[in-house]
Amino acid sequence: MKAVAYRTSLPSSDPNSLIDVELPEPKPEARDLLVQVEAISVNPVDTKIRQRVDPQGTDKVLGWDVAGTVVAVGSEVSLFKPGDHVFYAGAIDRPGGNAQLQVVDERIVGRKPGTLDFAEAAALPLTAVTAWELLFDRLGVPRDGTRPAGTVLVIGAAGGVGSIAVQLARKLTGATVIGTASRAESREWVLGLGAHHVVDHRGDLASQIKAIAPQGVDYVLSLTHTEQHFAAIVEVLKPQGKLGLIDDPSTPLDVTRLKQKSISLHWEFMYTRSLFHTPDMQAQHRILNEVADLVDAGALRSTISGNLGTINAANLRKAHAQLESHGTTGKLVLSGF
Repeated sequence: MKAVAYRTSLPSSDPNSLIDVELPEPKPEARDLLVQVEAISVNPVDTKIRQRVDPQGTDKVLGWDVAGTVVAVGSEVSLFKPGDHVFYAGAIDRPGGNAQLQVVDERIVGRKPGTLDFAEAAALPLTAVTAWELLFDRLGVPRDGTRPAGTVLVIGAAGGVGSIAVQLARKLTGATVIGTASRAESREWVLGLGAHHVVDHRGDLASQIKAIAPQGVDYVLSLTHTEQHFAAIVEVLKPQGKLGLIDDPSTPLDVTRLKQKSISLHWEFMYTRSLFHTPDMQAQHRILNEVADLVDAGALRSTISGNLGTINAANLRKAHAQLESHGTTGKLVLSGF
């Protein structure tokens, strides 16, 4: 089968950083689906692994956002059948989706939204699961209406995860949603997703937030450059507030600064469930199906911002380069081989 892989860690500008290869077709295990990949999207995790993990000459396939068609199932599969259209973010300890065929555990797969094509659907899984888990599983933002939801601050709201988090917070909670964005087009993007307010994270973040929420905010989703914003985050969080993050701070955070306000710190890594085969691993199947229902009901939209064409090494190198420029709004996708 056709696939795109890398054999050594190189800059995305190097023609050998990602290469077209031919690989054997994978075989599904007991709980696996064999999926024909129709479309993919690219995430920062792809670029980070390419830069940091040296496969030492072997073919390592990246890609953790897929929409496709089930072509075969393992002996213990009960959630799907051949012919089903699905979407998922996969598992970080198995080969990725930049290939014509991929095996994936059914417990982390959802049905593709019927109102989206494959490319639109491929933009959603990783960011949707990450945003959902961060908001509701880690931070515990109430969505049942029995408790006030307060104010949610999303730092990096125009990115992939932020674009979903803003929508989920606005649609499923009663929270006031504040997003951050640094460019005019990204500001308009975040407002279009439903944020009540947008501030510029390049400026004085704390003073901008206090002008909107003088008493502070209840929850912060810090999705990028947490080390740069940490002081402002501590300043604007209310006592007993909650901080959730997904990025990899370039310098250590002084968590003792959280003590006086009893601020709790929460990490979100959407691969935890699949990596450790946690008892609640199938929660991601449920989350993705709920996301599909929201999309089909018109309550949530795909955050696709560009389609770079066919799935091949040249186009994937372009996608990696764009992500590494840190100027991407929404999600970049590729379709077909």
